[in-house]
Amino acid sequence: MAILGSVIKRAIELRSKMPAIFSIKDPETMQEKELKRLMRRASNTAFGEHYDFYDILRSKNPVAEFQSRIPMHDYNSMFKAWWYRSLNGEPYVCWPGRVRYFALSSGTSEASSKYIPVTADMLKSIRKTSTRQIFSLARYDFPKSFYEKGILMLGGSTHLQYNGTYYEGDLSGITTKNIPFWFQHFYKPGKRISKERDWPTKLNEIVKKAPNWDIGVIVGVPAWWQILIEKIIDHYKLQSIHDIWPNLSIFVHGGVSFTPYVKGFEKLLGKPLTYIETYLASEGFVAYQNRPNTNGMQLALNEGLFFEFVPFNEDNFDTEGNLKEEARALTIDMVEEGREYALLLSTCAGAWRYLIGDTIKFVNKDLSEIVITGRTKHFLNLCGEHLSQENMNMAVKMMEDQLNIAVREFTVAGTRHETMFAHKWYIGTDDMADSTLIRQHIDENLKILNDDYRVERIAAIKDVIVEILPSRVFYDWMRKKGKEGAQNKFPRVLKNKIHQEWETFLKETGNN
Repeated sequence: MAILGSVIKRAIELRSKMPAIFSIKDPETMQEKELKRLMRRASNTAFGEHYDFYDILRSKNPVAEFQSRIPMHDYNSMFKAWWYRSLNGEPYVCWPGRVRYFALSSGTSEASSKYIPVTADMLKSIRKTSTRQIFSLARYDFPKSFYEKGILMLGGSTHLQYNGTYYEGDLSGITTKNIPFWFQHFYKPGKRISKERDWPTKLNEIVKKAPNWDIGVIVGVPAWWQILIEKIIDHYKLQSIHDIWPNLSIFVHGGVSFTPYVKGFEKLLGKPLTYIETYLASEGFVAYQNRPNTNGMQLALNEGLFFEFVPFNEDNFDTEGNLKEEARALTIDMVEEGREYALLLSTCAGAWRYLIGDTIKFVNKDLSEIVITGRTKHFLNLCGEHLSQENMNMAVKMMEDQLNIAVREFTVAGTRHETMFAHKWYIGTDDMADSTLIRQHIDENLKILNDDYRVERIAAIKDVIVEILPSRVFYDWMRKKGKEGAQNKFPRVLKNKIHQEWETFLKETGNN
């Protein structure tokens, strides 16, 4: 089998030397070509005919014409006007053919599921981008033997629900069900366990099989991987996960910032891992980290996605994070490093100028590399503090280092405090912790990280409240909401009804 590892490594090294894999010489031109391809393919759909894609393609500036004619959409406007027709089995609505799969995605704050179309072209796009990320491993110094190790993916069930005209399920379940044949040799936990719908049962099955596998790569959301590794260590009475998987070298993670999880995660390891971040959303494979010694992910500019960037400020968004009618979107040639943008996608699954709800920041414009900074609706701005999810993650990470504790989960809510305001932090940790010290450090860290917060902390934010909870409480809440496992994440900011439900849950379970 070592021969296979040598062959794979050589193939990856040769393929990675082809300039198209990594070079981003002219992102503006690449993206214009991609938009034209998308519009040509969708010209005969109901959406393409309604907005006359043929006429847009004949214009002198198709990108500008596209932006002027096509309105920006959030999920509700896109679904009510178009996607519901695809869900009912109608073909050629927003993309050629009939949509066979719908990814169920409720994000982290919505009560009901969203149905995101996943077309055959989108699955092809995801496979191609995934392959490019595999080729990028040539930039890392791994031995040939590494390329023969198993890849354990912790995702949703591949046993999808059939609803007459389409299959529905978690995107990770849909993509795993459609993995290429050559990858199946490496893929774990295998077809039987992958079909399991009950999350605790799936984790227990993986724990039982763990000694039989030689795992080199693990893939998934950090919180659930931390739970699984702890279960394996506890079941087999290990010192670290490397006692059972000595060749584990890479953690491919995504869906949420890894920063708050690092300290707790690394306590479970016997040696360092290489962390590689991906940005695989329900709407498409947006970006991936393709080189070492960077925290940026390179946008997939020529794989069926057209990107627009809406400056995330009060000119374009209201206080609840909703797009304003007069919002203006920029193309990739117009962005600046260090500024925060909400992401719009037009895709080969029939999303058009679609706000996916994430905010990003360019860290290297020349290489089109970004980091995810949060969600358009997961921020606190009660009185002008403009507290982003990125600020929160970093403040918690700094506090963990300062107090030498590991925070498994956290969330924040803005509340009234007498005539002014307060921030209430719910900190999930299983370490001995002092709420007064946590409060002090988070508050001081945010004053360093965010000037607006520092000013408003004097003027309007009259208190910072910290409530320490066992980490299991957060996962019990997720289970109660039907969001246990796979790509589900606990919301970093609680607002309105969700905050009230959380407080009620804490009281009912005796944690308040």
